[in-house]
Amino acid sequence: MNCGKLTLESMSQAVWYNQWTIKKFEQFLKGDILEVGCGIGNFTSFLTKYGNVWAIDINEQYVTEAKKKVNGKVKIGIGDVEKGNYFFKGQKFDSIVCLNVLEHIKNDGFALKSLYNLLEKGGCLILLVPAHMFLFGKIDKSIGHYRRYNKQQLGDVLKGIGFKIIKARILNMVGAIGWWFASKVLSNGTVGVGKIKLFSLIAPFVLPMEDIIEPPFGTSILIICQK
Repeated sequence: MNCGKLTLESMSQAVWYNQWTIKKFEQFLKGDILEVGCGIGNFTSFLTKYGNVWAIDINEQYVTEAKKKVNGKVKIGIGDVEKGNYFFKGQKFDSIVCLNVLEHIKNDGFALKSLYNLLEKGGCLILLVPAHMFLFGKIDKSIGHYRRYNKQQLGDVLKGIGFKIIKARILNMVGAIGWWFASKVLSNGTVGVGKIKLFSLIAPFVLPMEDIIEPPFGTSILIICQK
């Protein structure tokens, strides 16, 4: 069983959450936009209203599925930020979106430097990564996570590369509770459609509170930084 693909397919059902997430950073989307690690295109089609979108992934099957979803509106191809290889040549971007990807990359430091080099001067990198190593469990292992992140430490790494941090915050406390219970207590290895449907029922009533105040913990860290 491909747990990574199962998770992507499950998350495609979380339409409200995906749109809520994009609203957290939409003001930083402009011009030429690159989505790194587009997967099967769960976020890709949402990005097209903000600018000209390119998208890359290292998985040919995912690229094929993502192309079907966007219906020719996005330039999609193979790209590997860990190796610095892309289907395009010489292109620079005003915004780079990297959502739930960095944790899958062994040499994440090199990947971040690659993203820095792909940005235009003044361009923004939008990162969404899993938060808190205390949440690391069977699900993380099964879907290929090398790590979860600490907000302060990741911010320091980005500043060391040359980025200016514009925004950094924790997201999705209710999801973190569910993740901990499923991964640590139930020892589940996947994020199935049933869990996502339950989350999707709860999220619209709970997550808007995070628009007012940052939660003390959550599934994710959102960092927006500028070159």
